[in-house]
Amino acid sequence: MGGYWLGDNFKMSWVREEYKFSMLERFFSSVLSVGKVPEHLAIIMDGNRRYARENQVDKIQGHSQGFESLANTLQWCRYLGIHTVTVYAFSIENFKRDKEEVENLLQLFREKIRMLIEEEDKLREHGIRVKIIGDLKLLPEDVQELIATAINITKNNPKFTLNVAFSYTSREEITSAMKESVKMVERGEISEQDIDVQLLDSLMYTSGSPKVDLLLRTSGECRLSDFMLWQASSAITYFTKVLWPDFRFYHLLLAVFYYQRNMYLLQNLSKKECLE
Repeated sequence: MGGYWLGDNFKMSWVREEYKFSMLERFFSSVLSVGKVPEHLAIIMDGNRRYARENQVDKIQGHSQGFESLANTLQWCRYLGIHTVTVYAFSIENFKRDKEEVENLLQLFREKIRMLIEEEDKLREHGIRVKIIGDLKLLPEDVQELIATAINITKNNPKFTLNVAFSYTSREEITSAMKESVKMVERGEISEQDIDVQLLDSLMYTSGSPKVDLLLRTSGECRLSDFMLWQASSAITYFTKVLWPDFRFYHLLLAVFYYQRNMYLLQNLSKKECLE
């Protein structure tokens, strides 16, 4: 899957401000702003390694360019008024890969989280809250500590939420929510009859975020890879052939346009069915 956006030894930033929008980009953005912009965008970032192969560069350069695309996309989303973004960075299934590769990726993740912590002031200035979601107990203890710090220093930032799904699968998330609801019954906090959709919503890793409106996957793969199955139950799904490191602002504009067109078609269909 396309989660390997992590990694290089260069000084990068999670918070971008330098992207200069062209007049044409501003025009199309203003046109899209007339319609409904998704509140919550979920992204399966796929194609970093394929990008590296096609460009005959090391895998690490593909991952590095993937991080560039993520940081730029976060700036674009803030510009368009998309207030919540969830990205698939590392699946639990990826732990089955070669041990050396997994260790290298974990080390790169450490570097990116440390960099995020160093940018505490910039994150606060832009109101960006960061949550790392998944079965975090599978991660080394020092990584868990870094994650806890990153979450804590950004938890009161109110304008924009970035959920990074790391050590994550949707089936594990749903299972975890069900187990917690059973424990709540055993503790006498609720009755069995209280277990409903609303309760499980509150027990998901993305609790506090709206449901996914638009789910985007790059690289031409047309599958969800166990990502946001609960939250994206009514989302518009958009697949694009562009590799994640090649993702540009106009690709995001096309995805938002696709969302608006299909959302209105679904709304009209629902109204027609109600009339019939």
